[in-house]
Amino acid sequence: MKPIVIAKNLTKSYTKGIRALDNVSLTVNQGKVLVVMGPSGSGKSTLIRTFNGLETFDQGEIDILGIKLDCNHNERKIQRIRKRVGMVFQQFNLFPHLSILENITLAPVNVQKRHRSEAEEYGMYLLGQMGIDSHAKKYPSQLSGGEQQRVAIARALALKPELLLFDEPTSALDPERINEVLDAMRRLAKQGMTMIVVTHEIGFAKDVSDQVLFMDSGKVIETSTPDLFFSNAKHDRSRKFLNQLDKN
Repeated sequence: MKPIVIAKNLTKSYTKGIRALDNVSLTVNQGKVLVVMGPSGSGKSTLIRTFNGLETFDQGEIDILGIKLDCNHNERKIQRIRKRVGMVFQQFNLFPHLSILENITLAPVNVQKRHRSEAEEYGMYLLGQMGIDSHAKKYPSQLSGGEQQRVAIARALALKPELLLFDEPTSALDPERINEVLDAMRRLAKQGMTMIVVTHEIGFAKDVSDQVLFMDSGKVIETSTPDLFFSNAKHDRSRKFLNQLDKN
């Protein structure tokens, strides 16, 4: 099975010696879904943002799709990675002055130099996959939060990525909008998209993930299958976290 992401001994420190990442290692194979869980401030977002160069690191190395990064933060390599890796953030980050379809076609046309007609045809296909093709001519402010996040997913897919990163994609949504985004992500997983997802959504993690990685204080506390993690987590810290989630 082909590894898409290999991280070895990643370490990142902020001021006052606080380690956002503390000797983190992991592997994600092609077509697999890794869910990253942990309390606020555990290093989840920092970790996922190192995979496309949005965060630097002090020690260790990363291999993304065969492109190797070290702590020197080679900008040319990072640009190569970003052409092959999509990312969906907590906030939708859509351009308010552009239509939904224009938001989706902007990068394929301007970055990948695709013909506009081809980009628009593929953009409409992706909006159809997300169940929102009827909104193509609307503007972001005319859509609900859940619809906007599905547009953001379609925009990430428009570059035809080999890996998709999700940084708590439902945390900014109203509860009734969460499932429509998670359902779209479930469909991607079934289609074989390689995904790394930072989330607190236990149902999604149980249904879709191949592995769950639990972090606390910048460290990987445990990595296991969802069946094992949610029914019989190895570590007290993991069990305490899951009990707290159940109460919420």
